[in-house]
Amino acid sequence: MSRPSLRTTQINRILSALPRATLERILPDLDLRALEVRQMVQPRGKPLGQVIFPVSGVASMISMGDSGESVEVATIGCEGIVGLSLLLGAKPPAVDIFIQVPGEGLHLSAAAFRRHVEREPSLMRTLLIYTQALITQVAQSSACNRHHVVVQRCARWLLQTQDRVRADEFPLTQEFLGLMLGVRRVSVTETAQILQRRGLIRYQRGRITVVNRAGLEKAACDCYRLIADEFDRLLPPPRRRAER
Repeated sequence: MSRPSLRTTQINRILSALPRATLERILPDLDLRALEVRQMVQPRGKPLGQVIFPVSGVASMISMGDSGESVEVATIGCEGIVGLSLLLGAKPPAVDIFIQVPGEGLHLSAAAFRRHVEREPSLMRTLLIYTQALITQVAQSSACNRHHVVVQRCARWLLQTQDRVRADEFPLTQEFLGLMLGVRRVSVTETAQILQRRGLIRYQRGRITVVNRAGLEKAACDCYRLIADEFDRLLPPPRRRAER
């Protein structure tokens, strides 16, 4: 656990969108902590004690079907926040969120979060804007899972993950990729082999390397661009600010 700098907060798109004065009032309550792979950061049906603004790594929002099978409905990274139900005033959340790609996040206690939301109108406005973008992602991802083939969905998911980790290589097991796509492991293997044969990715020893970003975008369905464009429209990429 450590106290972050203003520069660190600029990596997260929600925090970066806030006026500097607002951010400086929130900063003392933020703790920078590691986000470990498989870490459950939002357990379904349990009260939340904190929110997390990721600055690296990726979290998955998982929905459980009637048959007991799980599927990812959204990813959350440096563009968002884990624990949005605290803003919306809902009862304990109905979905799980866990870390699929390790990194770091800025943690804010539930009490401090509520206090800042009440006192900082710009924080409330920015969180509502993010909520709109997240709804778009959930809706588009659900349609994508229903209508598009696995190769297209896999390409979309890899692009979204690369955007959030801001690197060409990241850890990813077949087990996790299957969960994200809602398919069996054999389908994951076949899909990865197709993308590798096309020279778009390299997949070995639990690590994915994006070799041809432009080609991967062509292999993905339109859902990737629709979701990315909506986030860019509502929450522009972080701007750089010099620290005092």
